[in-house]
Amino acid sequence: MILRLVFAVLLGAVVGFERERRDKAAGLRTHVLISTAACLFALLTLGLLSDPIADVDQVRTDPIRLIEAVTAGVAFLAAGTIFTAGNDRVLGLTTGAGMWMAGAIGAACGLGYLGLELLAAGLAIVVLWLFKSVME
Repeated sequence: MILRLVFAVLLGAVVGFERERRDKAAGLRTHVLISTAACLFALLTLGLLSDPIADVDQVRTDPIRLIEAVTAGVAFLAAGTIFTAGNDRVLGLTTGAGMWMAGAIGAACGLGYLGLELLAAGLAIVVLWLFKSVME
């Protein structure tokens, strides 16, 4: 569990660092907290399912609920970073998407999908850094 939380912090920091470097509203700390919180929710879910005190017959074991909750919670936060400026410009979409990605990476960390979380973080950095360089 500790290793999963550490990976959530590190990989959330990778995405957040890029946003911080570009002086965006949601930067390093925000992305790390989102990733770590999503990881913790995943770990808590797995813990509840394996808790000997919990009556397994009484606990609904729909793993999709975890993903839905993380997605909805992070989407709510990400929506707060999106705003419109003059001349029909929309700002903050990439930062919001980065926050959403940090949540997904954190959930993957918590559920133990090491390869998937590393690949997702790597792809996020490619999209944020490389694609930005190509667009400039």
